[in-house]
Amino acid sequence: MTLFKKIIDRQIPANIVYEDDLCLAFRDISPQAPTHILLIPKQEIRSMADVRSGDQTLLGHMMVRASEIAATEGLSKDGYRLVINTNENGGQSVYHLHIHILGGRALTWPPG
Repeated sequence: MTLFKKIIDRQIPANIVYEDDLCLAFRDISPQAPTHILLIPKQEIRSMADVRSGDQTLLGHMMVRASEIAATEGLSKDGYRLVINTNENGGQSVYHLHIHILGGRALTWPPG
């Protein structure tokens, strides 16, 4: 069981900022920007490499929710970044697909 599944199941506390039947968003405990929120599907998908065509509706839902969360957090005007790390070389550390919502300062490019 992943750390994120434990958060979904309320076995581990998290600072939750959004939840619906399909996904959950919470503040990252090691933020890389003034605003750093993780948006996760409640359905366990290991990584983007494991996404299948049947996941299309869920992933579209998550992109819309990410935009809404960013707006709620006041990030839309100045901008924000969405990041999905995939597998080891992509920087993924928790093997439960998740979207990083980062903002609150100018973000540099390219990342690490």
